[in-house]
Order: sequence, then structure tokens, then C-alpha cells
Amino acid sequence: MTGHRLDLLTRREVATALFVFSLCAAGSMPMPARAQSPATTATWDGLKTDIFGSRTIEAAEGIVTIEAPARAEDAAIVPIDLHFENRSGEAAIKAVTLVIDENPSPVAATFTFGKDAGVTHLATRVRVDSYSYVRAIAETGDGKLYMTQAFVKASGGCGAPASKNQDEAMAALGKMKLRIFPTQSGGTDLSKAADVQLMIRHPNNSGLQMDQITRYYIPAHFVHDLTISQGDRLILKMEGGISISEDPNFRFQFDARPGEEIKVEATDTEGQVFKGHWPLDPA
Repeated sequence: MTGHRLDLLTRREVATALFVFSLCAAGSMPMPARAQSPATTATWDGLKTDIFGSRTIEAAEGIVTIEAPARAEDAAIVPIDLHFENRSGEAAIKAVTLVIDENPSPVAATFTFGKDAGVTHLATRVRVDSYSYVRAIAETGDGKLYMTQAFVKASGGCGAPASKNQDEAMAALGKMKLRIFPTQSGGTDLSKAADVQLMIRHPNNSGLQMDQITRYYIPAHFVHDLTISQGDRLILKMEGGISISEDPNFRFQFDARPGEEIKVEATDTEGQVFKGHWPLDPA
């Protein structure tokens, strides 16, 4: 997706968020009947042209798969697991866009992968505002698009109150933790399938949440750009929006290089930059 298209999409999403502002924030208004059925695709029919233009989108057929709860326990923290077929050359997956059809800002995030990062798994947590399809659209090196989807029953995730008060959230703003899991065999050789979890303390305010004390809406404030690398090699980059949950959490599996540090840089919508680096060590 080009920078120009991202700019256009951002403006469209802001306009959409303002249009549905009262509906999303209220959380108690009746859900449109069309959003309650897994057969609903009308929203996507309109979205796909805005996001991908006239490009053909094929069925994923195992190239990318998605796991999501059929009914979310918490609409503000819905776990999403993506798995990617291990491909090489022009057939390798270079990016994946996560779309939540019925959210005020449907494009939750676009993840771009490093050319030789070998990412085969990516998990995160999102807000789901209404019964909706959650879609993963993968782009390969030859420019082809492949889509898979899951239907999630959830309501009110965009306007749900934050789990922490704003003072507490700001005090811990930008703190990061990296967890590195040992290989499945239990050994210490992480060169083939390092499994890593990055946690960032950030309120990721959607702009649609109400302060329960002041009764004013909390301005949008979220991590919109994230880069994870090892040494001078890109692992993945994210351009995110308001649909990524509070305290962003990303777990991913990639082809690691022993002895090189993992580095993270995140930027939020107020221009604050947060950085961290860790050795590739399961201890």
C-alpha cells in the first residue's frame, strides 16, 4: 500500500469515525440487524475498493489463516492469531492488512515483513465494536492478494473504558517488555524459530472512550508506528490505528540470527518515540 493511499485512507477513516462517533461511544444502542449475521458482506464490498482499489483478492487457501474467538469475552481485547505459509522468493508474504469491517476505523493495522525475516506467526489483540468479520489480507512479493476471515461476535470495544486510569497509564507510558520463548525442543538454539512476545505500555486511546469521572471523551492517543528489527535487518513494521487494544501486545515467530540484538522503536500520535533493545536469549 502506498503512502498516498494510506493518507487517503486515514482521512476517510477519521471521517467515518466522526460519523459514527455517537453510535460507537454510546455502546447501548441497538446493533444494526445487518451486522448480526455472518452472511453480511455488504460493508466489505464497500471497503475493499477504498483500501485495495480494483486489485483482485483471491481466497487464502492456507497461505494465511486466522484464528479468532466466535464470541469475544472482552470486546476491547479480542485475540487474533495469524499463521503464514512459509514461502520464498516472489511468493513470500511481504505484508498483511488486518481489517475489522464494522469498526469506525476498519483498518486495524498493516504489518510489513522484512525480506528475509521468515515470519510464520503473528498474534495481537484488537477492539471489535460490533458483530463483524475480521479479515487478514496478505500480499506476496509478486503483488498478489490473498484473504481469509473470521466472524466475531462482540460489541462496544471501541468505546469501552480503559482498564487503567489516565494518570496510571501515562506514568507507565512507553515501557516495554520482551519475552523470548525457548524452542519447542527445549534447546537454546533459537536460529530457526524464535518465538518472541513484545508488550508495550500505552493506553492506545481510541478517541471514543469517555472519562468516567469528567464525562469528557478522552482524545485519541495511540501507537501508530512500530518497527522491530534484529541487528540491521527488519523483522516487521506496523502502521496501526485505534483498533489495536490498550497496551499493545505482539507475539511473532521468525528466522532469528544468533548473537544479534532485537531492537524496537515505536512512535505514537503525539510524536513520542519509545525504544528498547534486548539480547536474543530465552533466559
